[in-house]
Amino acid sequence: MNPEALTPWLRLLRASGIGPAAVQQLLARAPGLVALDDPRQLRAAGLTETQLGALREVADEDIARDLAWMSVPGRSVLTLADPRYPAQLREIAQAPPLLFVQGDIDLLGLPQIAIVGARTASPQGLENAQAFAAELTRRGFVITSGLALGIDGAAHRGALMADGYTIAVGATGLDRVYPARHKALAQEIALRGALISEFPTGVQALPEHFPRRNRIISGLAMAVLVVEAAQQSGSLITARLALEQGREVLAIPGSIHNPMARGCHALIRQGAKLVETVDDILVELGPQLGAHPSRQAAARDPTPVRSARPPADPVQAAILVALGDELLPLEQIAERAGRPVAELQAAMTVLELDGRVAAAPGGRYQRTGSG
Repeated sequence: MNPEALTPWLRLLRASGIGPAAVQQLLARAPGLVALDDPRQLRAAGLTETQLGALREVADEDIARDLAWMSVPGRSVLTLADPRYPAQLREIAQAPPLLFVQGDIDLLGLPQIAIVGARTASPQGLENAQAFAAELTRRGFVITSGLALGIDGAAHRGALMADGYTIAVGATGLDRVYPARHKALAQEIALRGALISEFPTGVQALPEHFPRRNRIISGLAMAVLVVEAAQQSGSLITARLALEQGREVLAIPGSIHNPMARGCHALIRQGAKLVETVDDILVELGPQLGAHPSRQAAARDPTPVRSARPPADPVQAAILVALGDELLPLEQIAERAGRPVAELQAAMTVLELDGRVAAAPGGRYQRTGSG
């Protein structure tokens, strides 16, 4: 869309108090926003005097900054009236009037699976997110997530490591990255996938932006896979939004001793599909997959498979048996193994270097997929 035609949309987006519902009502009565400069028609379309005042207060320099951002190659702005606007997202209540896109815009129309979860994920949770993302991309899906620390970042990386595609939905304008430590990841996604946001340039991360971001994540996807989540978390908000939007909700179970598994267990009790392999996801999606033959590849279990060969060192073997599938402090591992903590420390270091055990916050340890 050329800058002149896009300007009314940008003005609406930046006007305080005019949300997606008001924009859709306006579109129904004034297609193409041709009446944006006519207060009488805007009133007839349902805008209040307060909203009309907010439109007049939008700064021209803010609009100019948005237009300058989209003038760079590889950047686009999609409106609800654009045929390239993703059909899945258009279906949801209060669909974003505009989408700022940096990267491959065609990815928005491809089949997507959203992977979400805890920011403070366990080592096993991070490994699961990465492994499932990698295998799902091999089956022809695009991985969609929110660029957050923890599970989101692992899902994006898993897709990229498998030479697949991933979409990151932001809670800020695309002229900034949140969290800042994911700046390099965001740059890679922009080159090999797509960054999207409903927020214009200059908008910072605010608490109320994240639920809005989450509705886009679930709205774009065929299904939402929750890898790890606390009982009160943004991931569960995404799952609730997915249900409201008619999307499938899937959850990976975990140890009863892992607090980050409780949200997944709650979802499963409420009817979410229990997922152990990618094939579980494909079975659940069922008829929705028929139109996408590119995903009908040979089945392969993405869950990391533990080595059948135990370590030769008896102390290392005792540590792995004591850990099981739990997340435990060294003192509890020593108690279960019946050995002093001092004896376990050197063996634990070797297991970490071998990739069989991963350290977690709080001085705890967990077996990895190769453990």
